Amino acid sequence: MPQQHPDRSTGSTTARPDASMSLLTNVMDHSLDDGYAEAAARRSAEGGGLPKTLRAKLGLAAGLVLAGIVVTVGAAQARVSAPVVAKERQKLIDRVEAATDRADRLQKTVDTLRESVGRQQRRALEKHGGPQGQSVALQAGATPVHGPGVKLVVDDAKGAGQGGDGARQGSGFADTGRVRDRDMQRIVNGLWQAGAEAISVNGQRLTALSAIRAAGDAVLVDNRPLVPPYTVLAVGDGDRLRTAFENSADGQYLSVLVENYGVRTSITTQENVRLAAAPSLIVRTAEPVGGTRERSADTGKGIS
Repeated sequence: MPQQHPDRSTGSTTARPDASMSLLTNVMDHSLDDGYAEAAARRSAEGGGLPKTLRAKLGLAAGLVLAGIVVTVGAAQARVSAPVVAKERQKLIDRVEAATDRADRLQKTVDTLRESVGRQQRRALEKHGGPQGQSVALQAGATPVHGPGVKLVVDDAKGAGQGGDGARQGSGFADTGRVRDRDMQRIVNGLWQAGAEAISVNGQRLTALSAIRAAGDAVLVDNRPLVPPYTVLAVGDGDRLRTAFENSADGQYLSVLVENYGVRTSITTQENVRLAAAPSLIVRTAEPVGGTRERSADTGKGIS
């Protein structure tokens, strides 16, 4: 069946220039919906709009005046109360800052007194310790020391605490490579057993009464929180100390942490390791040594 060709003849009627935009033209010509237009027409027919009577006009004017008064009063009250609120806020800020400064000064005083007491205790120990005074002072961490030793750095695995494979169970939680207090306990005790004469962790000198504990995810040494990486400095015969530690059960335990849980560690021999004295010396019991009687000093060390 033959197709009818479209009629392309030009008629006498001239097309609108916007004939191709009929939808846009319709929107412009009829911007108001028909329903709204009908409602407006019905309201006008029913006499809606502004009030017609004098009473209604007075009521409308009174309402507008009342609304204006309320808004004006509210704005005035806000402007008046704003300085008062600002003053009270500034007073609170000043009180907080003053209390913080006072607490900082008290903490500095406590630190100064603690250092003074520690110095007095160390002097007394050195003066009245007898022949074993220096050895006892060393074991108690009452004096700074330096000498050859090792530097052991232990750090959490990459992405520790974010989940993954290789989690350690059995302690109330799971982790994928975070160094715990029990790990540091074994490392420090392994160094003591390997022949270390003095040890510090992140600058915190360990003594015979030191304790490594945990508070949540934080590792505490003598109730002071430490953050990884944990730098353990040990004074002793460097090469022998390193070899003895790596071959010990605690050294093998650290190797297991590295291989199975991604804990990062490095150990190096140092020619000169410097350890500060313990911040405070706790004296539990003391009795004088009289006559020629000698007492053997208990040199056992251990961290719990």
